[in-house]
Amino acid sequence: MNILFLCTGNSCRSILGEVTFNHLAPAGFRAMSAGSQPTGFIHPRSIALLAREGMKVDGLASKSWDALPATPDIVITVCASAAGESCPAYLGPALRTHWGVDDPAHATGSDEEIDAAFTAAYRTLRARIEALLALPLPSLDRSELKAELDRIGREFC
Repeated sequence: MNILFLCTGNSCRSILGEVTFNHLAPAGFRAMSAGSQPTGFIHPRSIALLAREGMKVDGLASKSWDALPATPDIVITVCASAAGESCPAYLGPALRTHWGVDDPAHATGSDEEIDAAFTAAYRTLRARIEALLALPLPSLDRSELKAELDRIGREFC
């Protein structure tokens, strides 16, 4: 199963989702990330946070959905639409869900406050990914999986 974490810039949230999912997922599952308008770089605080969590950060790149190595089965948008940020619409046949997360790249304040915004985004995504991986995936049909993915996006903050 291929999961795509999608946002606009592909520098923070979608990268956090991709790396965290791949760190936690069993064999046969793979996450990718992309942006509709990639920034061309990974935010250094994202890399630092993932490294502190013991995850592999080599080879990460901010990329467009035009450069995906595989067709996704599930697309998870992670933009914070409640904050007025528009989510890109992936046009493939994948199952789609929205897991809004505030963009830590826009955090302001002290270094500690900015780091806290990155940590909050990571923890939200990790809780949702853990909930996804706890589902009885082989026994769910497409509509049941869609309902569960949507529920996870609403309930795990």
